[in-house]
Amino acid sequence: MADNFDLFFRRKPALMLIALKKVSRAKYGSVLAKEVDCTYSHAVKILQTLEELGLVTFEKKGRIKIIKLTKKGREVADSIENIKRVVG
Repeated sequence: MADNFDLFFRRKPALMLIALKKVSRAKYGSVLAKEVDCTYSHAVKILQTLEELGLVTFEKKGRIKIIKLTKKGREVADSIENIKRVVG
């Protein structure tokens, strides 16, 4: 049986928000995809949805996009992390 966390959240998007929260600097999409164990194209689709929800922003530096949490994204990541800690 999947852990209790999966009962409440879609695993990859939730883990992406937590991963972005855990670092003080922004991340690249490819690094984030590896951290949450998904393909780059899947990560991009999730990140586009998170951007539409106002949880992340993209900052273009040359040819690459850097991903950062917004204030709202940080609050959501905090909440997800608290729930993950409580339910295991």
